[in-house]
Amino acid sequence: MASKVTTPNLLDGRLKIRHVRLVDAIARHGSLVAAAHDLSITQPAATRTLRELEELLGVSLYNRHPRGLSPTLFGEAFSAHAQAVVSQIRQAGTHVTQLRTADLGTVSIGVHLTGSDALVPRAVEILKARHPRLTVELNEALPRRLLSELASGRLDLIVGRLTQPTDEHFVRLPLHDEAVSLVVRAEHPLAGREGIDPSEFSAYPWIFPNAEARLRGELDQFFSARRIPLPVDRVETTSYLAMRHLLLATNSIAPLSRSIHEGLPGVVSLGPEFDLASHSVGVTLAAGRDLAPAASAVIGILQELVGP
Repeated sequence: MASKVTTPNLLDGRLKIRHVRLVDAIARHGSLVAAAHDLSITQPAATRTLRELEELLGVSLYNRHPRGLSPTLFGEAFSAHAQAVVSQIRQAGTHVTQLRTADLGTVSIGVHLTGSDALVPRAVEILKARHPRLTVELNEALPRRLLSELASGRLDLIVGRLTQPTDEHFVRLPLHDEAVSLVVRAEHPLAGREGIDPSEFSAYPWIFPNAEARLRGELDQFFSARRIPLPVDRVETTSYLAMRHLLLATNSIAPLSRSIHEGLPGVVSLGPEFDLASHSVGVTLAAGRDLAPAASAVIGILQELVGP
């Protein structure tokens, strides 16, 4: 009757990393002496470690010769696994280091119209130049949605207009102040004119922010304070691409942050007398949550770009 072969349990704690490293070193150097030297251990210690491993496996891994060792069939098989394990452990260390230094992983940034101007793309450009293997996710939405995503952990940070101070839920880090101007395309009938009567505004199409945007309330106040009816012909959006196209293709009027319209060829301001109240642009973080290195790197670059 054939004896039953028992598979050794290599996860019961008896197999040590030193066993695996020794087999890996023997495979690379071809002798126990050289392997011991590579691992900075004595030859008797290496011999003892190899004996422990063979007793644990229940097989001989090497044939002993005066000139050294030659692997048995079992030794060749175990050596392949040992080398793979050592390689994976080294890669694990590298992976953790890359994550710790923002060289690998993913950073998720929420942006809305004020935060999606040139500042964020420039920051991403610098970030990717420094950490090319880091994945950057840009998520554009209205502020209320972004705050919900930040609170749930789906976002690492938000860049955009700051409408509230730091509280128990969110930390706000101001970056710079910025005015909002009324802008039109360069060929617009109002472009370059002096002494514009605000009552003329209602005769043109407008691009309004969505109803829940803070800027929408300020725009409503702008019309109310001048006793001008809200334009009937309007598109409501916070999509930069849609706004850009409509501004350049039609006689629409739109409120845009100064940093956005100054970088948009073919678009001009109607003048500082029609600027809306300036506001603070900054970073919003979830209170009480540790920042990942990649998120810290983004904030550092944003602060570099706006200066002191």
